[in-house]
Amino acid sequence: MIEKATSTANIASMLQTLKAHQSQATGQGLVAPSEAAPEKTNFSDMIRQAVGQTNLSQIDAQNTAQAFERGEAVPLTDVVLKMQKASLSFEATLQVRNKVLKAYEEVLNMPV
Repeated sequence: MIEKATSTANIASMLQTLKAHQSQATGQGLVAPSEAAPEKTNFSDMIRQAVGQTNLSQIDAQNTAQAFERGEAVPLTDVVLKMQKASLSFEATLQVRNKVLKAYEEVLNMPV
């Protein structure tokens, strides 16, 4: 019985049936076309988002440190943790930038 269920002809038949049902559901408006295809992300958008998050963590760490310096009720552990997270985020962003620049230089130096 298991051999029959896992045969290539049976699997191909199941795939065709699933595709037919999917096309019928899309045609009837049951499934939105945007849900059928995954959303594509742009590399520049991903980099912009990562730099933005790094910037926000830097600003948050700076604001927390300034609040601590003013004498507000901010625990020193929060200040240190936020500063370390911001530093780590910056270092990771810097490493990605260095890798991208290195790859770009390698592409430029490729013989045509």
